[in-house]
Amino acid sequence: MYLHVGNNKTIRQRDIVGIFDADTATVSAVTKKYLAGAQAAHRVQFASLELPKSFVLYRDRSGKYKICFSQLSPAALASRPRPEAGLKKGNSKRLSFDSPSPSGQRPV
Repeated sequence: MYLHVGNNKTIRQRDIVGIFDADTATVSAVTKKYLAGAQAAHRVQFASLELPKSFVLYRDRSGKYKICFSQLSPAALASRPRPEAGLKKGNSKRLSFDSPSPSGQRPV
């Protein structure tokens, strides 16, 4: 299944690492540095020209981490059906940007 993040942009649900609130998540210096690095590596997309309310961290088909900013709120994205992911509303997993992913690769 796919998650529609706005303006005909979809992401495979099994590739989603996390959905984040753009207002609160971008306060951290670590997150700002990560987003700047992803932008420099051309791994950031925008689903809309509107002010983003959330961003989705996901892996593309080649295994590279990418970020998609969306004008939809994190609550709106998280409330959409996600049978493949097995996550229920309110459940979340923390991703440490300092530690490798489960596959041993660091994001971006």
